[in-house]
Amino acid sequence: MATAEETGILLESGTNELELLEFIVGNQHYGINVAKISELCPYQVPTLVPNSHEFIEGIFMPRESIITVIDLAKALSIPLHPDNGTDMYIITNFNKLQTAFHVQEVLGIHRVSWQSIVKPDSTISRNGEGIATGITKINGRIIIVLDFEKIVTEVNPETGLKISEVEEMGERQRSDHTILLAEDSPLLLEMLKKCLTKAGYTHLVPTTNGLEAWNKLDRMMNEGAVVGKDISMVITDIEMPQMDGHHLTKRIKSDDRMVGLPVVIFSSLVNEEMRRKGERLGADAQMSKPEIGSLIGEIDKLLEPVVKKI
Repeated sequence: MATAEETGILLESGTNELELLEFIVGNQHYGINVAKISELCPYQVPTLVPNSHEFIEGIFMPRESIITVIDLAKALSIPLHPDNGTDMYIITNFNKLQTAFHVQEVLGIHRVSWQSIVKPDSTISRNGEGIATGITKINGRIIIVLDFEKIVTEVNPETGLKISEVEEMGERQRSDHTILLAEDSPLLLEMLKKCLTKAGYTHLVPTTNGLEAWNKLDRMMNEGAVVGKDISMVITDIEMPQMDGHHLTKRIKSDDRMVGLPVVIFSSLVNEEMRRKGERLGADAQMSKPEIGSLIGEIDKLLEPVVKKI
């Protein structure tokens, strides 16, 4: 087996680049951020699990832990080709969960800029229903970057944001603080808005990637916005087309107009390595999806006075 560290070059913090692993399912080329991968290993026939979700091919146990196998061809509604000896498992580690995705072939790793990744338009991803987070072209090949979190959430809804965690907090006073959100998934952005509104944070400025968030902040500051009054916090995902959350954090923390503006990273990619990168860039807090209750707790700590229960 090959670990993510062995298959790519560790990127510096805040460069707005990612390492994209290219792989094939059917006849289409797809990509996944190497930061989501814990290891790669050759395909082995998994053990079937009765009455499991239709996407689940079975389970396998490479060492001491049992890992669920998702048939990516089935999740993408692509006819599965017979194994010709190149089939692989891409084992991911995000949302504090390990999952193996069965693919037909792994081609290699490319170092690309988020600027070269285009967000799918509404003809491809209607109402947030699509599972492509971005599209790019490498060596003449179109590569679709997949939303693996959405696939896992469809298999196991418990991995998604839980508004019940917020409801357990009870009624809360409305806050005057304005929070800018940078999240490229339409589904997660709506859930985040709903959860924060329920928690009392009703002044929300939603944006769909780091570049859009930066342009919004830049305009606000040029128009005389004051940190703490007109804008109180930024909550950002890491993995986004055009500009990722790390580069957004770096730009905010190096801009004299935005001194004192807290940045909270809320991402499925917050592991030990990513946490170190976020700390070097000056992130004020870093939370792993889907811990929405913990996120609200961090917001309360950073934005005083703390929102109190009624």
